[in-house]
Amino acid sequence: MAILLTGAAGFIGSHVAQLLLDRGEQVFGLDNLNAYYDPRLKQDRLARLQGREGFSFVQMDVADRTGMAALFERQRFDRVLHLAAQAGVRHSLVDPHAYIDSNIVGFTNILEGCRHHGVRHLVYASSSSVYGGNVAMPFSESHGVDHPASLYAATKKANELMAHTYSHLFGLPTTGLRFFTVYGPWGRPDMALFLFTRAILAGEPIQVFNHGRMVRDFTYIDDIAAGVVHTLDRPPQPDPDYDRQAADPATSWAPYRVFNIGNHQPVQLLDFIAAIERHTGKTAIRELRELQPGDVPATHADVAKLRDWTGFQPDTPIDVGVGRFVAWYRDYYRV
Repeated sequence: MAILLTGAAGFIGSHVAQLLLDRGEQVFGLDNLNAYYDPRLKQDRLARLQGREGFSFVQMDVADRTGMAALFERQRFDRVLHLAAQAGVRHSLVDPHAYIDSNIVGFTNILEGCRHHGVRHLVYASSSSVYGGNVAMPFSESHGVDHPASLYAATKKANELMAHTYSHLFGLPTTGLRFFTVYGPWGRPDMALFLFTRAILAGEPIQVFNHGRMVRDFTYIDDIAAGVVHTLDRPPQPDPDYDRQAADPATSWAPYRVFNIGNHQPVQLLDFIAAIERHTGKTAIRELRELQPGDVPATHADVAKLRDWTGFQPDTPIDVGVGRFVAWYRDYYRV
């Protein structure tokens, strides 16, 4: 297949690209290589892909309406994996316009390209953050997600609504993937595992929010990448049994689905820190802080729908995943 992969130099995108190339797909990578975090890390991820048979790359912003339209006109893609986005819950309090430009305008450009050029399946990144103020655990795709706790979450909910509109109006098969706290080698420097590992190895204090009473469904990157590829291979069909009197947000009369991808084994933040301490051989200096605006105290994924649809579910134990990250970090940064 010819596959457009946006966010190809990103954490998740670069791992997904490796899997697709391993099985012989033609991957057209796109990324704007912005400076939200260290561009060197993005360049180094990209360097692992460039030169591989079947991979090509263009530097472009998905919010570039003219450039994206020209790309879809020039190339022919069987399927599109849209992983590019302005990420980060906390940064959305500082620079909201970046989220509108990338996550709303950029997603519109992707939808329009798919609509007008015969793309057979669009898979896009949503987020566990859409569950917002929900407290019923585990989070299910059948739950309502109408109370986001950050603008980032609101843009991801908007993506799901926009995708459904295109599935309904134009018959475009779309699948949204709600990622749960992704971690692992080549991860983002603004996320907890990266921040904690750097600080612990340097003998610096770590900020532990909500006084450590946080629970996260940490999901290892290899499991996330495998889940993305499994869903790419299964375009949704209209649900013939869809009941509009008892609407289920997880499915539709249109070719539309959303799935959680999580490890379905939530971990206390203090236990996560303890795993880092074991693998670094150092004790963390902890500064306990209040819960930050935009954060939620707990996440827990119900992955039954993903398992039933694809036959796959994440299962990497937290101690294994943290150990692999710490080993990568020491090697990459020569610590």
